[in-house]
Amino acid sequence: LMKKLEEEINFNSYLVTEKLPRELESKKNSAYFLQKVVAEPAMSQSDLNVLEIKINEVNAQMNQLIEKRMMKYEPIDSKFSMYRQQASIISRKKEAKAEELQAAKEEMSSTERQMLQKTSQAHELEGSEVLKGDEFKHYVNKLRSKNTFYKKKRLEIAEITAEYGILQRTEELLKQRHEAIQQQLQSIEDKKGISGYSYTQEELERVSAVKSEMDEMKGRTLDNMSEMVKKLNTMVAEKKASLAPVIKELRQLRQKCQELTQECDEKKIQYDSCAAGLESNRSTLEQEVKGLFEECAQEESNYHYINCMKRNLEIQLQRAKEEMKAYVSPDPQERRKAIREQYTRMILEQENLGKKLREKQKAVRESHGPNMKQIKMWQDFEQLMECKRECFLKQQNQTAIGQVIQEGGKDRLVL
Repeated sequence: LMKKLEEEINFNSYLVTEKLPRELESKKNSAYFLQKVVAEPAMSQSDLNVLEIKINEVNAQMNQLIEKRMMKYEPIDSKFSMYRQQASIISRKKEAKAEELQAAKEEMSSTERQMLQKTSQAHELEGSEVLKGDEFKHYVNKLRSKNTFYKKKRLEIAEITAEYGILQRTEELLKQRHEAIQQQLQSIEDKKGISGYSYTQEELERVSAVKSEMDEMKGRTLDNMSEMVKKLNTMVAEKKASLAPVIKELRQLRQKCQELTQECDEKKIQYDSCAAGLESNRSTLEQEVKGLFEECAQEESNYHYINCMKRNLEIQLQRAKEEMKAYVSPDPQERRKAIREQYTRMILEQENLGKKLREKQKAVRESHGPNMKQIKMWQDFEQLMECKRECFLKQQNQTAIGQVIQEGGKDRLVL
């Protein structure tokens, strides 16, 4: 029983301290956001699109920040990621099991309520609990025997009912005869002058009979009461004798219980004070551990940064050594592999290319004027030839639009 109570207390404390506050906080947040949404004016599709774009941008920024943080604290995460994953998995399992336990408790309570309802219905209908197995078979056999007994009694009741009808008819006939005889007796008493004699005698007899019955009943009642008082006195004496050692033991147990209760209160006060001291020490130690963890993380970050810088400098120094070795090498092939030689060749190539381009630019500038003049002459010649082609075509169509004059080997068109 104590173990069950401890488990129930742990479960209820978990619900009160962890599960229910989280659910309450989430409900408050959702209610706050819903109120905020309700307070906002109606939004169109364009507003929704703008909000979706902003959400995507914020998500992208969050992902970038998470990546930076992971890159920054990668050493710590590599050490504690496994423990964090295990802790998150255990917390999720704990929440799931708590929900399952709560659902099972609710289902058990509903099942118990249904069972109580069914039991009450069975009590109302049958007057006993629901039977199972051999008990049910025995109950069926008992019902069969009772059914036969019921049929037998019903036949007896039918016979008694018939006999009761006959006796009732007989009683009516006897009453009628008694009334007739009483009338005759009264008429005879009236004739003799002693009217009411028979009635008075009957009343006296009846009263004496009732008095004798009452006296007998009083005697029996007094005898029964005296016997009952004797029995009760003997039973009280027996109970007192049987309960005397139990009462004595109960007094000792009560005294011991009081002592244990006082000792328990003292121990509880000591425990509370010790627990408060340990809790304060634990909080201070947790703060120190947290500060040391943060300092350790910072030092590890600095260590990795210095290692990276050292590695870069070593690579640069190695490249400088290889460049110097290739530059002072007597082998021309090795010398050509040097970066200085490569950049020198590239510079010479670019200078040669620049010289060629400047010469080409100079030639283009010098020939620009004559070339433009020649282009203009060719354009005029093209227009002239186009005009002559049109004139020739129109002449072929016998449409005189002008006169062509040939002088000195030249053709002129006069419109």
